[in-house]
Amino acid sequence: MEPVARSTLTETPDVSGAYPRLGQAQIELLGRAGTRRATPAGEILIHEGNLDTDFFVILQGTVLVVEGLHAAGGRQPAEPAPGTRILEVHGPGRFLGELGLVEGQPAFVSTVTAEAGEVLQISGDDLRRVVLADAAVGETILRAYLQRRIQLISAGAGIRIVGSRFSRDTLRLLEFAAANRLPHRLVDLEDDEQTQAILNRAGILAGDLPAVALNASQVLRNPSNTDLALAMGLRVVKEHSASYDLMVIGAGPAGLAAAVYAASDGLSVVLKEALAIGGQAATSPRIENFLGFPAGISGGELTERAIIQARKFRVQINVACRANTVALRDGEFRAEFNESGPAVSRAALLATGVRYRRLPVPGLDEFEGTSVFYAATVHEARLCGSQPVAVVGGGNSAAQAALFLAGTGAPVRLVVRGEDLRADMSGYLAERIEEHAGIEVLLGANIVGVAGSDALERIVVELGATSEHRTFDSRYLFIFIGAKPHTEWLQGTLSLDDHGFVLTGADLEELPSEFSHLGRSRLPLETSVPGMFAAGDVRHGSVKRVTAAAGEGSTAVAMIHEHLRLLRHGPASARQGEGQ
Repeated sequence: MEPVARSTLTETPDVSGAYPRLGQAQIELLGRAGTRRATPAGEILIHEGNLDTDFFVILQGTVLVVEGLHAAGGRQPAEPAPGTRILEVHGPGRFLGELGLVEGQPAFVSTVTAEAGEVLQISGDDLRRVVLADAAVGETILRAYLQRRIQLISAGAGIRIVGSRFSRDTLRLLEFAAANRLPHRLVDLEDDEQTQAILNRAGILAGDLPAVALNASQVLRNPSNTDLALAMGLRVVKEHSASYDLMVIGAGPAGLAAAVYAASDGLSVVLKEALAIGGQAATSPRIENFLGFPAGISGGELTERAIIQARKFRVQINVACRANTVALRDGEFRAEFNESGPAVSRAALLATGVRYRRLPVPGLDEFEGTSVFYAATVHEARLCGSQPVAVVGGGNSAAQAALFLAGTGAPVRLVVRGEDLRADMSGYLAERIEEHAGIEVLLGANIVGVAGSDALERIVVELGATSEHRTFDSRYLFIFIGAKPHTEWLQGTLSLDDHGFVLTGADLEELPSEFSHLGRSRLPLETSVPGMFAAGDVRHGSVKRVTAAAGEGSTAVAMIHEHLRLLRHGPASARQGEGQ
């Protein structure tokens, strides 16, 4: 890439702590783990799509964060590709990279020097050790990286998903990327002028679509979710060669908490997730009742911090692994997964959560993924812009979504079946809804029809008091009307209640006689199969709150320890421990 005149560049302002300038003491601390070196103009420091990139602090000169570069050999100047754009400009004292660097993901953008200068270079492994070991510097870097991820997503930077917005596979890839908070954008065959250039450059044929362009030269042709997960660093391994102490199935707050606590205690842990780490909690724009965060915290940030903790304690994280079966055989649990080899463990925890219910409205499924959503994240807000949207539901999730979308400038209509906004909604949320000028509330109302050509255009609402049908413009529809558990695959394996939730502890009889060698009663979070536990929303009688799910996950670990100890040493070890 040709050097850019310094006089034409303006440094990107520090927005929300995304681009802090390090002090001399912080640079000296980082310098103990790195090397100072000179950089020529036009050198690529980080290339989009590459794994295991290094961390850089700018000591002299100016560095650009760009999207769309062809790779160059060694430290040769970069070659701009069609559509190259400058996203950020940084000067001395700032550091480069974003969240993927500490989570083991590929770089989503490139960084290139605009002029000759000097940098401090630290390997990714050494950076991760610094972030986890030094609280002050680590928190500065981590907070900036979390903000940068949000900004990349909002800017539509990152991987390009090339395909038609009407293709089911395109929608599948968009959902997967959004759910896993991967910076991405759709290059739409229907109307994006960059499409043909990307297709020609990568040699992509019509039969290869949809495709995912990781950078200017790396392309995945119609990848499965598993293929994309492997490319994005969301899968540690495809096949498991050894048995684990604990297998956690489901990576929402309960599963993440269990994995972190168990691994920090020294257990070997594998965490398997069907779609996205964080579950439904990760889609919440702001969680305001989580202990220790008085100003609230987004579900995405809470999840990313938990992922970093899990990796710190060497949890084996595997995304895009949907469980098919799990069974106790010869004293170990063996689970089979789609597009992944089986995993074996001595104890198991089910934390598969719930999925949102769908409205029984004719024709609604035609708009799912393009105009109808079950989560309101930055990705969906970017699609909505200032167009009218409707949110259905009377609980906290619906309230949070309505407030978030209205806060981004979209006019929101909240459709609530009940007559009292506070019946199922926290009082502080109901008060904010009522005070917000951008939210119209329809009580005692139900959506009974939808209409549109290629996308949703109108909704038909029945008002309960008069049975009147009214039609409203609505370009997008968000549905939060309750949920049902992910337990269809457990039918015949575990005891479930009439609604499919997993029965545990006191809701079950005592352990069968064939497990008398354990010398204990059934533990409170233990399922009908000894050694298999359940936590979070999937469990019968659970409190449907993020804090409660995380608490159950951590509590389950104490019970898992007891179970494993009795498996190793028998009841005598427990009696001996009590006498000490």
